[in-house]
Amino acid sequence: MSFKEKIDSKRLPKHIAIIMDGNGRWAKQRGEFRVFGHENGVSSVREVSEACTELGIQYLTLYAFSTENWNRPKYEVTALMELLVKTIHSELKTLNENKIKLLAIGDIESLEENCKNELREAIQITAGNTGLNLVLALSYSSRWEITNAAKCLALEIKSGKIDPEQISQEVFEKFLNTSEMPDPELLIRTSGEYRISNFLLWQIAYAELYFTPKLWPDFRKEDLYEAIVDFQNRERRFGMTSEQLNP
Repeated sequence: MSFKEKIDSKRLPKHIAIIMDGNGRWAKQRGEFRVFGHENGVSSVREVSEACTELGIQYLTLYAFSTENWNRPKYEVTALMELLVKTIHSELKTLNENKIKLLAIGDIESLEENCKNELREAIQITAGNTGLNLVLALSYSSRWEITNAAKCLALEIKSGKIDPEQISQEVFEKFLNTSEMPDPELLIRTSGEYRISNFLLWQIAYAELYFTPKLWPDFRKEDLYEAIVDFQNRERRFGMTSEQLNP
């Protein structure tokens, strides 16, 4: 029996987030430059997006480029930006055919102009789609997001629009990039690393974490199905006891 056949369609996570790690190592194993791994990782993005669409997952967030990634060699950053523009352009027809809505979180203004333009156009063109919400985390880090939210909240307080006594978790969340999305219930990281790497730290407070040794370019639909089955086999208590959940 395949992992897909083991999935309970009534207990699917609404939101899956993925740290796509291992492109560089995958390329190095083959005697290629790191960019070769990033290029092949696009196939995994396509596979996982299709799988989520077929299952009826509502949100898929992919950690595509972190704020820390700007510190990588300039040629790699440039190649990544060019690959992003090329991929968005080439996949636009497929996104619409599958009713996938493209969204983005992060410091989008810091992206190169052609990348911003391609991204904004794709977001606008797919805005009416009603299927999977595919969220790209670009020039994103959780510390940046939380700091930015704090600044925006401080400005609201300074202008008198918000009383400090009114601040709650719910109020603060409205200033996060993900304010219109449910929190991820399942976070997947590929490549065998056991780190969160500054990704959605606020939002994954109660997410189930799944780590796989698979390098991202080797990650396929069946690997996603396996992660979902593992998720469904866990007891999610949210601070309560098993007895409270199963009286």
